[in-house]
Formats: sequence, structure tokens, C-alpha cells
Amino acid sequence: MENPIEQAIEMIHIGEIKEALTLLQEASITADGNTKLEIAQLFIELGNQDLAESVLEDILKQEPANSDAKLMYADIMIDDNKDEQAIELLNEVQEDDDNYLQALVQLADLYQAQGLFEVAERKLLTAKNIAPEEPIIDFALGELSFSAGEYHKSVIYFEKLYKNHKEFAGVEIAGRLAEAYALNGEFEESLYYYQTIDTEDPEILFRYGFLAYKSERYEIAIQAWEKLLEEELEYPSVYLYLANAYEEEGLAKEAIEAAMKGVEMDPFNKEIWFTAARLALKAGEAEKAFEYADKAISLDGEYQEALLFLIEAYKTQEEHSEIITLLTNKVDMDPLDGIFYWELAKAYNEEEAFKQALNAYQNAYNKMKDDTDFLKDYGYFLIEEGRSKDAVTVFEEYIAAEPSDFEIQHYVQRLKEQNNDTLF
Repeated sequence: MENPIEQAIEMIHIGEIKEALTLLQEASITADGNTKLEIAQLFIELGNQDLAESVLEDILKQEPANSDAKLMYADIMIDDNKDEQAIELLNEVQEDDDNYLQALVQLADLYQAQGLFEVAERKLLTAKNIAPEEPIIDFALGELSFSAGEYHKSVIYFEKLYKNHKEFAGVEIAGRLAEAYALNGEFEESLYYYQTIDTEDPEILFRYGFLAYKSERYEIAIQAWEKLLEEELEYPSVYLYLANAYEEEGLAKEAIEAAMKGVEMDPFNKEIWFTAARLALKAGEAEKAFEYADKAISLDGEYQEALLFLIEAYKTQEEHSEIITLLTNKVDMDPLDGIFYWELAKAYNEEEAFKQALNAYQNAYNKMKDDTDFLKDYGYFLIEEGRSKDAVTVFEEYIAAEPSDFEIQHYVQRLKEQNNDTLF
């Protein structure tokens, strides 16, 4: 008589799934424990977990200590997000059971998923005492330590595993070591392992390049990212760093090309627009620099680094009216630092719009009372505007912060004497 499992498999192959399920259900009623396990496994593979559960429950009624059934049932429970029931079931597996080691590893995985890292580690260390050379335990301990942020500890387990297993459970161990060393601040060790990885995976190549970049190994970063872009041209986040790396290596043409490719890939990224502006100005293309910086600011009106860059660029071109337009028409000044009111005041002063300059200085003063450079400049402006009494007040605030500036002290004394002479 043909084995019902083999018969069911043949039915499955010819598409008679329903008939196969019926046959397996009938066979499970009178089958022995091992056959029932095979039937439960087939049900799982066919996506019928409810039928598998029924068979496994039947096995456990007849054989309460059947650990194979418990492990299989626990897997179903985990898939159904019934972690507590799975933990309870796995904890029933006894120490003298052949499946005890597997149960410990599975329990550790469940506890880790719940954030109970110490409990998970205890389970795995118990397993390691039983089987100290079992690679799955070193892998699990490495993954657990990595997830818990204990990178120095994860390195110990991954290093041991790496001696005999370059890849485990679909994970490249050199990649894990590279990341763990990097996150632990050991960049040279991390770079060593990254260099051993022969990969075309964009994510790994990006992290490798980023680590080299942070370690100021710009040539290595460029090589990694150029390889990344050969595999994955549309990888927007790489262009900003690549442009900076090219710049550090003195490759101006490549830097601006990378920046422009970046804005093409990600036109709403203010930082890549700002980088393009900075590189354009460095290349002597002021108009493009203005355009790109203006684009960055249009994306974020409070992008102060880009604002300061653009203001300084306009000042080098003596485009004071452009500074005024920028700060009065294109951004909201209220959330910005007081230095922007100060820059506006100086721009108005250069354009001889003294009334507007005074108003801007007063607004700046409200935010910059403790800035000695500002107070000194404001004081001199007030003198030029014939407001010597106000200037004395401002200069005295300056002297309180800079008591060693005797030149200003003498100047203020003369101003006071002049004011007294005016009164009489």
C-alpha cells in the first residue's frame, strides 16, 4: 500500500492540493508520532497552520514530552505573534532532551525580540556551556550583543565565528565585524574588514565609504562610492559625501559634477544645493553660487549656514542691495540669530539707508546684547548718526564686557565730556 505522505506529495505536484490535504488529515488520525510530525510539517509548508496545530496538539496529548512537536508548534505560535505561549512551550523542553540546545537558542531569540537582552544572553550562555564550539551559538551571541549595543562584546563572538565561517545564516561576518568595530570607534579595524568584503551591495559599499570618509581616508571613500554608483546609479544620499570627498582630494571638476548629479537626484535636499553653491563659488562661478545657495534657502528659510554663505558671497561682490532683498523679502528674520539683523543693518548702512539701518541695528541689539563685536560696531554707527548719548550707553555695555579695552574707555570719556559741554 502506498505511503499516504508520498501519495499526498504526488497529488500536490499535479495540483490536487485539496485532495492531498484531505488525505493527510485522514492519515493523521491513525498515524504514529513521527508520521504525524511529517504531516504537520507538510501542512505548514502548504500554508495550513491551523491543520498543523491540530496535529501537533494531538501529538502532545499522546506524548507530552515530544520536543520535536513543541519546537514546531512554537514556530507556529511565533508566526502568529503568540510569543508568550511559545516561550512557555519552549521552557518545557528538559535539559536532558536532544532538542534542549535548539530550544535555548529559540528562547533567546524570543527574549531578544522582547528587549529582554540579559535573559536572552543567559539562555545562550547556558547553550554555550553545553556546546562551546557550536557556531550557531556564537552567531546568536554576536547578534544579541550587537543588537544590545555591546559592540566590543559582539566582536569577540564574530571573530571566533569568522575563523571558520565567512558567512553564516545568510549574514556576511566580515560585514558584521566591520560595523561592530566602527560603532565601537575602532575605525582601522573596521576598514580592514570592509576591505576584505568582495561585495556589490550598495548599502555595504555606502557604509564602507562613509567610514573611510569619517576617517579622512578620502581616496578609499571615493573608490567605494564610485563602485556603488556603478551598481546603483540612483543612490541620492551618496552624492553629497562624494562631492566633499572629491573636494578634499583636490578634484574640483569631479566634486561639482557629483554635487550637480546630487541635486538632480534629490532636488529637495538643501545640503546638496548648498554644497553645489560652495563648490561653484570656489570655482569662480559666483552667479551659479548665488543661484544654488538661493535654492537651498528656498527649501529652508532658517538654513543659517547657507544664509551666512550667501551674505558673505554678496559682500565680496559688493552686492549690498542683494543682501537687503534676501533678508527682507526671502526669509523670516524673527526665528534667526541676531547676526542676520546685524548683517542687514550693515547692508543698509552701505546703501546709505540710515533710517532702515538704525532700525535693523536696534532689532539686532535685542538679540546680541552680549556680543562685544556687535556692541562696538553699533556704538560707532550711533556716533555717525549723531546719537552720541545712545552711543555712550552702548559703549559702556561694551566696556563692562571688555574692561581691558582702554582705547574705547578713553573714547567714551571724551564723548561724555563733549556731551557735558553741549549741555552748558
